[in-house]
Amino acid sequence: MRILIVNTSEMTGGAALAANRLKDALNNNGEKAKMLVRDKQSDDITVVGLPQSLRKQWNFLWERWTVFWRLHFLRKNLFQIDIANIGTDITRLPEFKEADIIHLHWVNQGMLSLGNIRKILDSGKPVVWTMHDLWPASSICHVSLGCQSYKTQCRRCKYLPGHGSDNDLSARVWQRKKAMLKGRHVWFVACSKWLAGEAKQSALLKGQSITHIPNTLDTRVFCKKDKGEARQRLGLPAEGRLLLFVSQRVDNENKGMSYLIEACQKLHAQYPDMAHDTSLVVLGGHAEDLEEQLPWPVYALGYVSDERQIVEAYNASDVFVLPSLSENLPNTIMEAMACGVPSIGFNVGGIPEEIDHRQNGYVAKYRDADDLAAGIRWVLDEADHDALSRQAVRKVLTNYSQQSVALRYTEVYYEAMASKQFKL
Repeated sequence: MRILIVNTSEMTGGAALAANRLKDALNNNGEKAKMLVRDKQSDDITVVGLPQSLRKQWNFLWERWTVFWRLHFLRKNLFQIDIANIGTDITRLPEFKEADIIHLHWVNQGMLSLGNIRKILDSGKPVVWTMHDLWPASSICHVSLGCQSYKTQCRRCKYLPGHGSDNDLSARVWQRKKAMLKGRHVWFVACSKWLAGEAKQSALLKGQSITHIPNTLDTRVFCKKDKGEARQRLGLPAEGRLLLFVSQRVDNENKGMSYLIEACQKLHAQYPDMAHDTSLVVLGGHAEDLEEQLPWPVYALGYVSDERQIVEAYNASDVFVLPSLSENLPNTIMEAMACGVPSIGFNVGGIPEEIDHRQNGYVAKYRDADDLAAGIRWVLDEADHDALSRQAVRKVLTNYSQQSVALRYTEVYYEAMASKQFKL
């Protein structure tokens, strides 16, 4: 079976990593998978970039300009919404023509327009679409911020100036998406049970196939290694306990760094001795800005794309903390657990599907810095750390291994192909 995985980027962002890992998992399990991307960043022969042209950059700039204009030239939500008003027709490419299955992932920011997607659906090829966030089931947003309009019809969008209107940008894009899907069938796959539940409530996806399959990762790469050697290679202190926080941009409000800062300050006030043996390691852009805000030493490693260094950072740490305010199924928690690092996160999205509370980590009450602090203290000083580590590794091997995830996707592919053949 020949599968074409379509994603905007090859390696940048959580969806890109997930799509790339799935491509490898499928190939390692006997299928023939290629990845088609706008931004090719490696020499991997199983990854194909869109033909080089100025149009790729123009698509991105025009879509962003249109959004910027609709936001009345306010930058606040510039990259929080997508309208898919322009993109590339991939149906003419040889990789598309030879594929048995078209597997869409994150295709925003000028990769595919709604018209391009409609053309893919009309090609006669089965289409599977992995949802990394809510955008395929809503109008223009990736994160709903508690809005429930997608259950009936998107309008009066929170992301738009003045919270929009009955005929705002979200209402118009909703109608375009509705027309795109009308009379056409897509096999939607959410990365978490939580997101699948949200998708099933979307009025836009009524009548579509919706299931959930977690992301995968290569447990031969993300695995437990010697802590002392990892610290030495990264220039981190050999002694003491290290908390790890990872985000592409540390100042991304959705990743909840403000709650981690508050939790650390509370712990410092209640247990001042922790300052002698506790530090925070931060992996991500703008990490150096945090040094003045935390009561403990901060080791800012900056943005790291080298997978080997990322694995070292996990293995050097004693606990991974991700206090995100909205998440699907974070790759970072899965990666940390594969390296035997207990994780702490808020009870939101797919996080409690990964972290089993007090078994392999700690699930804190949502937006509760006190409980986040309690979780950090529990993992570091009260729990059996070795037992947590063993359970974390076991959870990943059981649920997120390449073989188990590849087999589940293969079942969806065959179901989609059988359904198409039956209709023909």
